[in-house]
Amino acid sequence: MADPKGFLTTGREVAQTRPVGERVRDWNEVYVPGSLLPIISKQAGRCMDCGIPFCHNGCPLGNLIPEWNDYAYREDWSAAQERLHATNNFPEFTGRLCPAPCESACVLGINQPAVTIKNVEVSIIDKAWDANDVKPQVPERLSGKTAAVIGSGPAGLAAAQQLTRAGHTVVVYERADRIGGLLRYGIPEFKMEKRHINRRIEQMRAEGTKFRTGIEIGRDLTSTDLRKRFDAVVIAAGATTARDLPVPGRELNGIHQAMEYLPLANKVVEGDFVAPPITAEGKHVVVIGGGDTGADCVGTAHRQGAASVTQLEIMPKPGEDRNAGQPWPTFPMLYKVTSAHEEGGERVYSVSTTHFEGDEDGNVQFLHLVEVEFVDGKLTQKPGTERKIPAQLVTLAMGFTGTDVENGLVAQFGLNLDERGNIARDADFATNVDGVFVAGDAGRGQSLIVWAIAEGRSAARGVDRYLTGASSLPAPIRPTDRSLMV
Repeated sequence: MADPKGFLTTGREVAQTRPVGERVRDWNEVYVPGSLLPIISKQAGRCMDCGIPFCHNGCPLGNLIPEWNDYAYREDWSAAQERLHATNNFPEFTGRLCPAPCESACVLGINQPAVTIKNVEVSIIDKAWDANDVKPQVPERLSGKTAAVIGSGPAGLAAAQQLTRAGHTVVVYERADRIGGLLRYGIPEFKMEKRHINRRIEQMRAEGTKFRTGIEIGRDLTSTDLRKRFDAVVIAAGATTARDLPVPGRELNGIHQAMEYLPLANKVVEGDFVAPPITAEGKHVVVIGGGDTGADCVGTAHRQGAASVTQLEIMPKPGEDRNAGQPWPTFPMLYKVTSAHEEGGERVYSVSTTHFEGDEDGNVQFLHLVEVEFVDGKLTQKPGTERKIPAQLVTLAMGFTGTDVENGLVAQFGLNLDERGNIARDADFATNVDGVFVAGDAGRGQSLIVWAIAEGRSAARGVDRYLTGASSLPAPIRPTDRSLMV
């Protein structure tokens, strides 16, 4: 145990954010650099090293949280990062982007503020990188087997790194021009600077993983060609079919899917554009969808100089405390204020868009909405609550419905889909096609980064067993495990 009395004597502290007026003028991460290190050891000391650490179950990766909390408390950073990497390939990603279901499952959180697990995690890995303590893990011998990974998001990268370390020759195919998937182009720079991805890619290259960008499997390279070249294939292409809003006026200019809007802002930061082709500058912006992607659109619009930002959510406003249907240690749906929301804008709950109104040039100008409520379990419009709000740029951030079947990948491989429209797989993450496996959102549906990494690691074990008959790689989860899914 770290500090036996830490949970009694030390209050919860989190990382400091930079002043709003400063951070909305740049794309750097919102946190004050180095603000965690003076406090993080004491925060780690709040961990009670419970007899039954429910944080393990709350984390899909099964992170050894009490162990690295203890090392962080003692400031043994080398041992802490070793324990951290034992279950998580990319803790600098999860430490910045995961909503921390582990903290919702923290035993201390029953009647006190939970341990700042996420802040401890990112502090450990950042210090490890600064100390040059993160080394490539080159396999001692090669197996002679080859594997292709389709997609370079967190699931694909995790699967590729595990398979490379097992001694297989691995090539990652990415249809975009840079490696990283949604980590690269879906997550704004202010949430995670892309240098964190770049140095992991360099580590993986040093270990032997090969990367091929600008190649879309199913179009640029057929499944037949891929299967001739490789002994096994892992599909980690994500759930990229965005949910649309089929209401009158949807065809107007200025209405875009979030994943049309956000990548362009990231490409400006990468230096591909001087200004984004789609910009919020000087416009009244409406974001439809109250989740994390919607918040990303809000923060991006602030930095682009929007005249106003309004975020709409069809569901009622969540409470600030757990309700009876979401008891500890489950992940509760609570009202949260992200860094993007701190920067301004309005959030409107329990409303539904009825139609859009445009000008004579076909550009969206107004969004018409109505208040809704649940009546006998059915979402119903409230008469007399119709109104319109200015909307010169609208982003749709309503989630994803499944794997993209239009690009030919599913049809060419002959893959079966499950009832939710995702690629079906068995307990080893294998599909109905021999030698073809699936991991991450492509098989699970839209989910969290921590689930993606866990699935990539588990799928790698299935591939390793397929190629060699056995595997010493860890398998954190089963594909049917949907506990604590958010």
